[in-house]
Amino acid sequence: MARCLILGGAGFIGLHLARRLLADGHARVTIVDDFSRGRDDDDFRAVARRREVEQVTADLTDPAALRGLPRDWDEVYLLAAVVGVRPVTADPARVIRVNTLAALNALEWIEPPARVFFASTSEVYAGGVGRGIVPVPTPETVPLAIESIEHPRFAYAASKILGEAAAIHYGAARKLRPVIGRFHNVYGPRMGTDHVIPELCLRALSGEDPFRVYGPEQRRAFCHVRDAVEAIVALMRGAPSFSGVVNIGNDGEEVGIGDLASLVLETAGRRPTIRSEPAPGASVARRCPDLRRLRELTGVVPRIPLTEGVRETFAWYRARHEATPSGAPA
Repeated sequence: MARCLILGGAGFIGLHLARRLLADGHARVTIVDDFSRGRDDDDFRAVARRREVEQVTADLTDPAALRGLPRDWDEVYLLAAVVGVRPVTADPARVIRVNTLAALNALEWIEPPARVFFASTSEVYAGGVGRGIVPVPTPETVPLAIESIEHPRFAYAASKILGEAAAIHYGAARKLRPVIGRFHNVYGPRMGTDHVIPELCLRALSGEDPFRVYGPEQRRAFCHVRDAVEAIVALMRGAPSFSGVVNIGNDGEEVGIGDLASLVLETAGRRPTIRSEPAPGASVARRCPDLRRLRELTGVVPRIPLTEGVRETFAWYRARHEATPSGAPA
């Protein structure tokens, strides 16, 4: 039975990953989180109370946080980080501190023969895409660039570039065989409120009219979280000799933000007046991954259509919106 450690396991992707690892009945899972962003909600508790699961509360910015845990893991998933446009732009210093220390402390502590997954992001491409020197769809081999180190949004990309470098070089020095997954616009139930799809869902539920759409001309390729998790598992278990960087996303359903807003409103059964607004600062006009490396390594292809994924995500947020007086997800 595989011994799996998920750092940041109470967060969005972390909890979906825990469910997936437990689904085949061949894993024991330890979830570590400090609950600064991960949530101790009904979804988390349903997983945490399973007999195959251990839950540990710890702050990974503390070098001693993992000292009491065993170190003989088969798989370690390093997902803990501060993410989301609002948290990043509101407190970029915290983003740099938390994301950097969590990665470095974990990589110092992990020992072979563990196989390590490090969660990175398509934001590492944003500087090059914004400057027009990186193609879209974007392969893993392009140079990484920060367009403006002074812009708060790039603090997140900078922290993840450092995390990638740490995973690669610690991995080589300590024989950890890291897999670095660059997530591209992963969405789904329980992803918080700081991302475009849940934000659109919640504003539709609130009856906003006129309905603001930021950067309707921009284009994104959204990936449902279950498809992202299948890619993670396939990379970790189906490509055991691979170590390096892989894009994770969905290159088959690229959509304009204006069309995405229309899909959410149609799902909500609403027809407000649309008011176009400028795109958020430092956001790229287009984002889509080149997934050839992922397919060559694993054969994984995204299976959940955007219409189905948005419908499921909207239903999750509607249920919690209706259940809480504030209208915010519980």
